[in-house]
Amino acid sequence: MQQYQQTMDPSVPVMHLGEETRAEFISRTYMHLAGAILAFVGIEMYLFSSGLAEVITTKLVGANWLLVLGAFMMVSWLASRTAHTVESLPMQYLMLGIYILAWAVIFAPMLFIAQSIAPGVIESAAGVTLVGFAGLTAVAFFTRKDFSFLRSMLMWGGFAALGAIVASVIFGWHLGTWFSVGMIAFAGAAILYDTSNVLHHFPKDRYVGAALELFGSIALLFWYVLRFFMASED
Repeated sequence: MQQYQQTMDPSVPVMHLGEETRAEFISRTYMHLAGAILAFVGIEMYLFSSGLAEVITTKLVGANWLLVLGAFMMVSWLASRTAHTVESLPMQYLMLGIYILAWAVIFAPMLFIAQSIAPGVIESAAGVTLVGFAGLTAVAFFTRKDFSFLRSMLMWGGFAALGAIVASVIFGWHLGTWFSVGMIAFAGAAILYDTSNVLHHFPKDRYVGAALELFGSIALLFWYVLRFFMASED
């Protein structure tokens, strides 16, 4: 009777539900994640084929990067929070779509520059990102370990990274290769944390929000892997 009541309660973490329910949740989450990645790729292909990528690059490169970063963070926070709190499934999908679009827009300048100065580097960075994500996901799945202890490290590490980025914009500092290496490690830890969080703490009806979190971690990893590869081409 208690297990039935837990199954009916949408707030119960999926870890405490039956194996079939957990498998369905995981399947839905990763199907939506795959869809989010394909949507991101599709948007970027459209931006490049239409010439909008060059326009966005011109606008963002010439803009105040702190304002751009602030706007991106605000949109990301709003999309993530809404996807995790609203009960309306269409609204969750809308927030996921907005989140993907925000990442696609902010990625456009770096992809445009990468394509111009180092053809083939985008594909290499994408391959490394997918392999890294698959490996870290396997660790989370097979160990069944709860990586929630990484939360504090990620929070303070995120503040430190944001402070370094803001300082680099204000004072004109160049964040070199080692910063990219550190952020790749940070993104890897975020993937472990997010995957573990999805497996242990998400309720069964939040697969859209789960896919959003995982997509954000993959995008962050891809950003800094690509940045590292671009630096190595200089």
